[in-house]
Amino acid sequence: MKSDIEIALESTLWPIKNVAEQLSLSENDWEPFGHYKAKLSTTIINDRETKSDGKVILITSINPTPAGEGKSTVTVGLGQALCQLNQKAIIALREPSLGPTMGIKGGACGGGYSQVLPMQDINLHFTGDLHAITSANNALSAFIDNHIHQGNELHIDPRRVSWKRVMDLNDRALREVVVGLGGPVKGVPRQDGFTITVASEIMAILCLADGLEDLKRRLAAIIIGYTYDKQPVTVLDLGFEGALTLLLHQAVKPNLVQTVENTPAIIHGGPFANIAHGCNSLIATKSAAKLGDYVVTEAGFGADLGAEKFLNIKTRAGNFKPAAVVIVATVRALKMHGGAAVKDLAEEDVEALKKGTDNLKKHMETIEQFNLPYVVAINHFPTDTGQEINYLKKWCSAQGAEFSLTEVFAKGGAGGLDLAKKVIECCKKDKGAMTYTYELKDSVEEKIRKIAVKIYGAARVEFTPSSRRQLKQIEEHGHNDLPVCMAKSPYSLSDDPALLGRPRGFTITVKELRVSAGAGFIVALTGDVMTMPGLPKKPAALKMNVQEDGSITGLF
Repeated sequence: MKSDIEIALESTLWPIKNVAEQLSLSENDWEPFGHYKAKLSTTIINDRETKSDGKVILITSINPTPAGEGKSTVTVGLGQALCQLNQKAIIALREPSLGPTMGIKGGACGGGYSQVLPMQDINLHFTGDLHAITSANNALSAFIDNHIHQGNELHIDPRRVSWKRVMDLNDRALREVVVGLGGPVKGVPRQDGFTITVASEIMAILCLADGLEDLKRRLAAIIIGYTYDKQPVTVLDLGFEGALTLLLHQAVKPNLVQTVENTPAIIHGGPFANIAHGCNSLIATKSAAKLGDYVVTEAGFGADLGAEKFLNIKTRAGNFKPAAVVIVATVRALKMHGGAAVKDLAEEDVEALKKGTDNLKKHMETIEQFNLPYVVAINHFPTDTGQEINYLKKWCSAQGAEFSLTEVFAKGGAGGLDLAKKVIECCKKDKGAMTYTYELKDSVEEKIRKIAVKIYGAARVEFTPSSRRQLKQIEEHGHNDLPVCMAKSPYSLSDDPALLGRPRGFTITVKELRVSAGAGFIVALTGDVMTMPGLPKKPAALKMNVQEDGSITGLF
């Protein structure tokens, strides 16, 4: 089979005007960004206030492994399949970060014949949204340091500045730095550090804001640090919410592109799911719901991270619920969760597969807790044997779970027609109100315990002494009613990435709590999760190049 990049370059792209016309967009609804990309107006939702919303389909998965799950590929393939069934479907995805693109993944636009295009642009600088977020974040850092240097009218304690600089690359050397060195004219020395852009609070704010005014309100609420009296200092106190909104006023507009089969796709925002809330922007999802009958969207990593946050944080912010959920699983990944080594995944191993289904079972139980109907998508790989596939099918049937064998990587939408039909039927199974994992009135400690026990399957939660002090501070400052955004290893249900499958009896350790008042949630850092990733020994960037004619290689 041809490589992803070969398929992408051979695909016939429609002018973006044709894609916009497919969605019945007026000229006031969009503005071109080159031949094949466009920025959508943030007024689409309000302008279509009387139109009923399309059904939102959430794609999630088992815990990821190096074997690959293909969640984005299934998302794109399902959207294409729905269109082949003459349904008005739109895909809503996150924007890829340069960090993992240059580090491990090498691209994040789906794969094979289920890709979003132009993938070269999307995987690199796209429409500049992530750069705008980086600029706004670092502008705020500059404003903070200048305020302290110029007399510190707000009495900000330089030791308690919590706002960090960002960049959209993996760079472990910047996790901890010291700024302001070099004498009086260089500023006030203090400890600082860098977070990757997609884990920043401004990224989360962009993805949860419902418009420009809400964006400004959320930016104003950001807590940048504390005074000598340990009182929070906000962007509103500094007075720079207008300037930050100005830097983001174009980035808040969703981006319209298309797939290999010319299915409309809205790609906007890209928060990490193991650190931030892992969903594309609320504006993008709600705009898509006004423009189509079905919206196929995904949440990062497994159901324990992305889906949990989508359902407990994003749906609360947007006041909606998904009509159905698709849980993506592969034979290869399940065998890894059952103890098989990466080098042996091409060999038939039904016993490892049997053990690995424990991981899938937990994620199915998680979605059931939310009172949502679901379909298991078995994402087919060429190395899957007939015996392995038959076992997994029989196992799903024994659990009473609807399932579908999908081949969207090799066949595009045609390989997802069965899945699309079952998802349409699944959307008709309205089970009533969605059940949240916790109530907003619960204490932050109780919210974390409920997530750890109900979603991860943990036996207990421990808080370090510093996180205990932070719990008290959160309550004193009136932030107790915010939802919780867990920062945890994506590879395990626990906070130990080595514990695959379905571990039991484990403890989740909360090391730090951060208030993201602008985003509207509390971040709880567990295990060894870091907000600035590092590069592997041989980064994916080693294979990347551009030729004299402008053709790109190595992104896939």
